[in-house]
Amino acid sequence: MTTYDTASAAGPLAPSSWISARYARGVPRLRLFCLPHAGGGVGVFGPWRAHLPDGIELAPVELPGRGSRIDEPMPPTMDALVEALHEGLRDELDLPYAFFGHSFGALLGYELTRRIEAEAARGGSTRTPSALLVSGSRAPHVPLGRGSVASGDDAGLIDWLSGTGGLPPELLEFPDFLRDLLRAVRSDMAFAEAYLAERPEPVGCPLSAFAGAEDTVSTVAQVEPWDRYTTAAHGLRVLPGGHYFPQSHARETVGAVVAELTAVAAV
Repeated sequence: MTTYDTASAAGPLAPSSWISARYARGVPRLRLFCLPHAGGGVGVFGPWRAHLPDGIELAPVELPGRGSRIDEPMPPTMDALVEALHEGLRDELDLPYAFFGHSFGALLGYELTRRIEAEAARGGSTRTPSALLVSGSRAPHVPLGRGSVASGDDAGLIDWLSGTGGLPPELLEFPDFLRDLLRAVRSDMAFAEAYLAERPEPVGCPLSAFAGAEDTVSTVAQVEPWDRYTTAAHGLRVLPGGHYFPQSHARETVGAVVAELTAVAAV
């Protein structure tokens, strides 16, 4: 059984290190921070570029332990990761902005929104999000509904990823890359699997949820209760595809995201 150390503290990070592969057409009116699924890097949002309209800046978030930050350890807890992310993005909040998070990224986006809104309520000057977009994630109070995958061995994790569409077969031919990928996936999934809220704690901004019609990891029924997590406008869109529908159905996903942002954030 291969285990990975997820308890090493991360050192100070430059704000710019959290955003990679930034992209926009024309002058941005809204910055869309994109938070990936467990183990995902900024490349998962690459297919979105072809479908992005003028006025929205794509700002993919690169978490530690992958991509350009492969040698950086993840913070030891979910709270520490959210705190580090909040500090790292402060200088990026100069435009109206929204968070889009898929799967594990949805939980990060929700906790980050709560932290920013709480700071603003205490008199802070930080701009709050115009919208929170959560995708492919059970609502925080909904139980996981299965056993832990992150705590199992590599073979089990590979089988699970392969079965849910998260591991293209050709990657099995690159053991070094696979080792790094599994380390990042395991770290993120450990946070996501342990995450469970006692009750809904709503944010104050509009919240839109997205679910994959064929998603067996986070079913439509598990995503639907996100409507209890905002005091503002909310909506649910069911899109074609399985758990990784934002990649496999990029055009449909971006279209739905832009429609939601247009409705609630006047982009």
